[in-house]
Amino acid sequence: MKLQKKHVIVAILLPLQFFLVQLLSQKPEFIERYYSTGIYPYISRFFRILLGWLPFSFGDVLGLTLIILFVRQLYILIKNKLKNIFPKLVQFIAVLSVVYFCFYMFWGLNYFRKPLANNLGLQQSKYTTEQLIRTTKKTIEIFNSIHFNITKNDTLKINVPYSSSEIYAKVPDAYKKVAIDYPQLAYKNTAIKNSLVSLFQSYNGTAGYLNPITGEAQVNSMLPKAGYPATTCHEVAHQIGWSAENDANFLGFLACTYSDDVYFNYSGYRMAFRYCMREIRKRDKELYKELWKTVNKGIKKELNDNYLFWKKYENPIEPYLKKGYNSYLKANNQTKGIESYSYVVDLLIAYFEQK
Repeated sequence: MKLQKKHVIVAILLPLQFFLVQLLSQKPEFIERYYSTGIYPYISRFFRILLGWLPFSFGDVLGLTLIILFVRQLYILIKNKLKNIFPKLVQFIAVLSVVYFCFYMFWGLNYFRKPLANNLGLQQSKYTTEQLIRTTKKTIEIFNSIHFNITKNDTLKINVPYSSSEIYAKVPDAYKKVAIDYPQLAYKNTAIKNSLVSLFQSYNGTAGYLNPITGEAQVNSMLPKAGYPATTCHEVAHQIGWSAENDANFLGFLACTYSDDVYFNYSGYRMAFRYCMREIRKRDKELYKELWKTVNKGIKKELNDNYLFWKKYENPIEPYLKKGYNSYLKANNQTKGIESYSYVVDLLIAYFEQK
């Protein structure tokens, strides 16, 4: 196998792209103006129009195909005792270069935009324990009320009556409500799919993800339905340009609570409750126990079922997968890695106190 000139050129572009991305990562105003609110909305909408109508995840098929081709080429290389390894290595780097370009051009540069709090006019700052307690108590009060409104009995757990496709169909309406107050969060042309690797997601502890190349939002179809709306709205937040996990969490909460559907309301406050209580537990375990006592028994039953669901898929490989994802997040402007998900509490407190 001869070394091809085009492969060499594309491979050489990889370090140049890396340097350019590092340079752009220091210019959030530029990214916000020319990418996130400039060309990205057109890129995102183009891919949603192009692929949204497909009943399956094109991105999952593409990803699995690339993995199979990689394994096949690796097998051939080993079988031939590493013959032509240098041209193959250059070809592999060229493919990485193309993937790297598509990742940041089609979505990834959003990691370096200005924070969501700025965009929504929220005064995000380091919060006090008193502020956290106030917000948590308010969240519990509303969460209990929504639960009782559904079940009419505080000891019964909810039963979400929707299929995954019915939940997906309701998401645009939720974002339409949000866009009345925040027009910049408008969402059109859906591309939300069941993940083709939902079982794998369950084993690696993930609820959903956005394919940054195809712009499709994938949701783990095995998820318990109580958290399904918030997860779906979270992935849609990624679609409309909010890469940071805490920002996507907050928009998932916002969309669910703006929805006219009570099960979406439940799912949104459920997420807010869990993150707030997690932070309470870190600061004061006794207070955490006292607040937990004020939660409806039916909610506790549902959350316990959710715990048992994830417990069932625990495995020794999961921590290593999460460690890899943690490194990925840190490499993309989320210095706290997976912990950045919990930074949504800052936004929740700012939202409750200002709105």
